[in-house]
Amino acid sequence: MRGAVAGLAGVAAMTAAEKLEQQVTHRPNSYVPGRTLTALTTGVRLPESARPLVRNHLMHWGTGAAVGALRGVWSAAGLRGWRANAWHTSVRLATDQTLENATGVGAPPWTWSRRDQVVDVAGKAVYSFVTGAVADRLVAPARFRPRRRLPGDAWGRSGSPRGRSGARGLWD
Repeated sequence: MRGAVAGLAGVAAMTAAEKLEQQVTHRPNSYVPGRTLTALTTGVRLPESARPLVRNHLMHWGTGAAVGALRGVWSAAGLRGWRANAWHTSVRLATDQTLENATGVGAPPWTWSRRDQVVDVAGKAVYSFVTGAVADRLVAPARFRPRRRLPGDAWGRSGSPRGRSGARGLWD
């Protein structure tokens, strides 16, 4: 839950950064998230002229919360700091691109202008770095108890080539 809250903070920061960028570049609002949600939930592809505002916000904030929840899990698992935030940027980009292109709503990023690519990556980086900073603050690292080591080799296997149970395992 805390990771999802962190994701919502990241969406708020990304949205604010995009609004500032739009004042400079005069880029219009994107309704691709709303059209993507429509395609995912109904199977209907809306025309590019469609502006489903409520669905746009649901997808925008919902995806942020969902991908933020993942970042919260990373924080709990010890994947923290700027490196985790950088990797999380690629996860956010991949999530959006997978959903948008699988539904036929979006276009592959290599067909975009350089400016649109920079704007999208920068926005997702703002999202991920804010999400990560909040998640790392809200989510304590989990305390893992070391497993009890069984007699045998370094992996806890007995002398049998088939392991303790005698059955073949994944690595046998």
